[in-house]
Amino acid sequence: MLGIVDRYVLREVTKVFLAIVLTLALIVASMLLLRTFEEVNVGALSVTLVFRFLGYQLVRDASSLLPPAFFLAALVTLSRLARDSELIAMHACGLGPSRTYRALLLLAVPVAALTAWFALVLQPWAATGIQDIRMQQKEQAAQIAGLQPGRFYVEEEGDVVVYIGAIDRHRSLGDVFLLDRRGGTNRMVVSEGGVHRLEEVSGDHLVTLTSGYRFDGNPGEAAFMIGDFDAYEIRIRAKERAARARGKRSTVPTSELRVATDLADRVEFEHRLGAPLAIFTLAVLAIPLVAVSPRQSSTGRLALAFLAYFSFFNFQRLAEGWLEDGVTPLWLTSQWYQLLILAVVYLALLPDSLWARRVFGRWRRAPR
Repeated sequence: MLGIVDRYVLREVTKVFLAIVLTLALIVASMLLLRTFEEVNVGALSVTLVFRFLGYQLVRDASSLLPPAFFLAALVTLSRLARDSELIAMHACGLGPSRTYRALLLLAVPVAALTAWFALVLQPWAATGIQDIRMQQKEQAAQIAGLQPGRFYVEEEGDVVVYIGAIDRHRSLGDVFLLDRRGGTNRMVVSEGGVHRLEEVSGDHLVTLTSGYRFDGNPGEAAFMIGDFDAYEIRIRAKERAARARGKRSTVPTSELRVATDLADRVEFEHRLGAPLAIFTLAVLAIPLVAVSPRQSSTGRLALAFLAYFSFFNFQRLAEGWLEDGVTPLWLTSQWYQLLILAVVYLALLPDSLWARRVFGRWRRAPR
């Protein structure tokens, strides 16, 4: 059962953590929204997909926001407790650093679980959605930009042939001829005009014709059906859309990466694992970086905290690159940087620790 001090530390860290997460999310959302509007401005993204595209991006980046937010929350909360002499009071009551470690690690468990859910499950799903939208937009842009009057367009391996006689400035089609050989029966359609659009969900091309005639039948056979119409729609299936949507490694589900033998897949899998593991590493790292007494100089520890923070994520990219290039052995994995940062910080703070001062004091008092 949690004690009063544990609940107090957990409550204070949680409040700061939620505030930092909300602030970072608003900042990232603002930056992503500006970039999204730039893509809309240049025509690379439809206006109707802005918020859907932005939502996918926020879900994709959530796992990379939680570890630094937790680290900053622990530093800010512990620094405030030290400034108000609450840490000294806790130590005077026999509640040493181990109690602080326990409280932080208790909070780190659910935060790491949430980060793992974002990194292992939602991140590839969001990356797939982002690439899916981009693929749709590229197909639509290529289809619309490539339409020229007086040309034949062949789709579905020659089963569908479309001829467009005219295109106005609103991209409406005029004098359209369509031959559809799918289903064993030839269908020929002529129309005065029509429009083309790309279905967002399926990625299929939809051609809607107006005021025309349809002729059904095969050459050499007497059975023909002739009819007129006011509106006629034909669907052209997307080509291997699902396969192309998984072109990037970031879109591959974690369950597939876990059993993959390719080295690049292993690096991607360990990259996703690095986010939840970083929660525990940064929790252990934050406590010694805070000066317990307000009389102690916190400038050096603050500088070391910023150095450790930036080195942590820079070393992550370096370790993943080295593993993918074969510089480091497979047994070392790409998570060695976390242990390295921990060791460097604790060694840097070792001379200022209570244990080191006791050992040095005994050595000075020893008879010679």
